[in-house]
Amino acid sequence: RTVESVKAVSPLFAPISGEVVEVNDALVAGPENINDGPYEAGWMIKVSVVDENELDELMAAEAYEQFVDDLHA
Repeated sequence: RTVESVKAVSPLFAPISGEVVEVNDALVAGPENINDGPYEAGWMIKVSVVDENELDELMAAEAYEQFVDDLHA
């Protein structure tokens, strides 16, 4: 899968193993929702997790936001 923007086409990497069970088709008409509300209308896919132990390796949203902020500091 890829994600397209005005400037680029980027691969979409999943941080966990699983099966895509739903795709947010509404993003075709309103792609700005990805940036404006990724936890509300801007979600991209829903995944059925294969190995729940992989979830322990993920950062919490707040920790990830801090990580990104630190990269841009």
